[in-house]
Amino acid sequence: MIFGEQKPLEEVEEMIKDCKKILIAGCNTCVAICFAGGEKEVGILASALRMRAKMANREQEVIEQTVQRQCEWEFVDELKENVEKVEVVVSLACGAGVQAVAERFPRAFIFPGLNTTGIAITEEAGVWAERCLACGNCILDKTGGICPITRCSKGLLNGPCGGSQNGKCEISPDVPCAWQLIYDRLKVLGKLDLLDGIKPPKDWSTSQSGGPRKVVREDLKSSS
Repeated sequence: MIFGEQKPLEEVEEMIKDCKKILIAGCNTCVAICFAGGEKEVGILASALRMRAKMANREQEVIEQTVQRQCEWEFVDELKENVEKVEVVVSLACGAGVQAVAERFPRAFIFPGLNTTGIAITEEAGVWAERCLACGNCILDKTGGICPITRCSKGLLNGPCGGSQNGKCEISPDVPCAWQLIYDRLKVLGKLDLLDGIKPPKDWSTSQSGGPRKVVREDLKSSS
């Protein structure tokens, strides 16, 4: 899932301080799972902003609305009525959702209420850990299902660096060495032969260095 964290209240307040009517728009999918941008979080942020406005004797109306996803037009369109009523929208979606709303409503100011962090798994209640950089060229078949691009602090493709000690990364004793994890996993699977040979430099053209990416499925496109 895509995960993120809400921006500090003071930062959001600074964005909207000169506006009299604001829409807080939530997204009830990824960012709701990590308790950053779902309906509950929209309500909490809206209440906090109303309280801050009252304390500052600032005339400000805050409207709340949460849709299922802000990255798909059919759900974004549900925001239309409220978007047309306000001066600014604070989106509690990921960066893709914020941009989708801005693209759908080009005459509206859309501000981000979250800092999007990455693609993660839930390690335990209240703990989300990044696992994928969406590089566009997955090599998990060669590394035992453990991504060195994401989990190695240096993104190394051919084993650990000299800073790895006792299975830990040199950046912190709390960070496991990705290549130690890969080795241990492949050993259990009886697939250490996958580590033979030198892997060539990564082709980053499939990643962001090749420009904004797009997937086109001709078989799914409308014929109209």
